[in-house]
Amino acid sequence: MQKFILFKKARLIFILGASCFIASFSYPQENQSMATATPIDGVSFRFIETNGIRMRIAEAGDSGPLMLLAHGWPESWYNWRHQITYFANAGYRVVAPDMRGYGKTDAPEAVEEYDIFKLTEDMVGVLDALNEDTAIMVGHDWGAIVAWHSVLIHPERFSALIAMSVPYGGRPPVSPMVGWRTSFNDNFFYILYHNEDGGVAEAEYDSDPMGIISRLYLSPQSPRQAPTINDPARSAGGWIGRLGAPVGLPNWLTSTDLSYVVKEFEQSGFRGGINYYRNFQRNWEITEGLSNTKIVVPTIFITGDKDSVIAGASEEQLAGSMGRVVDDLRDVILIPEMGHWIQQEAPDEVNQIMSDFLTEINIVP
Repeated sequence: MQKFILFKKARLIFILGASCFIASFSYPQENQSMATATPIDGVSFRFIETNGIRMRIAEAGDSGPLMLLAHGWPESWYNWRHQITYFANAGYRVVAPDMRGYGKTDAPEAVEEYDIFKLTEDMVGVLDALNEDTAIMVGHDWGAIVAWHSVLIHPERFSALIAMSVPYGGRPPVSPMVGWRTSFNDNFFYILYHNEDGGVAEAEYDSDPMGIISRLYLSPQSPRQAPTINDPARSAGGWIGRLGAPVGLPNWLTSTDLSYVVKEFEQSGFRGGINYYRNFQRNWEITEGLSNTKIVVPTIFITGDKDSVIAGASEEQLAGSMGRVVDDLRDVILIPEMGHWIQQEAPDEVNQIMSDFLTEINIVP
């Protein structure tokens, strides 16, 4: 029971804290500016330069309003596979990058190269590289944190926001790292684990990419084996052993899908994505000037009602919290019986919600 209370408390803090942080040209090296095939028909890869890094993007559709899809952790451009083809077929130009530190995109060594200003400038740089004035900004998980801040800092470059799974409550008066350390003390919490010195988190995950990703990519009701670590103390071990191994895959995830994402992390490693977490304190410090800034673009928020990030909050509670800092919050949608990986768990519902929203605000091909 104590573990459950700590977990629920941490998720509430996550809502109020973590979510608050929450002229280029094609790169000519080795012909990698040329379009190359992806595992998805009609979707191609190429490399661009943005904000001082070389970024791989997956794209489909060559006209229509630009839709920019930012993935989270531990994810890949591929986690948007259902949205890329759907919206390209509907007439949109759709781009899903490997975010900074992921896949084939550059992964700078310094932790501060992953702060929220660097990440939002990456998104603006994508627009510049594609010669686009504006884009529909879409983000999931850490990509949602980047998306919230991209439209907050650069409202003139984004026509709308569709955020998934991580809500936004504005910059908190106290750093979320303080709250997590107070709540968990010497007990395990994955964000504190990601912030430990010595790279212990990426060392664990790099040693078993399939182990960590297969345990995270599950539905709330997915059957699991018993965890091998039951002691809540951090000293008892890392994260993989605390997550019961899956008993089969959920119906929204094939072995091919899982293997593709795992292979991406086998090649890139986990350090880049974990560096996002290592910037929670820095992000809080450097965003003081944004404390009274509100999001002004039309916005919707989508998640599953079983997503542990929202800690059981209702649509009304989330709308009330976000409505204080989002001037044009059009809707908050909790899809029943779904969890954190919402764009994969319920692709048809998510695509229809997105399409209806874009029709309502008249951003259509």
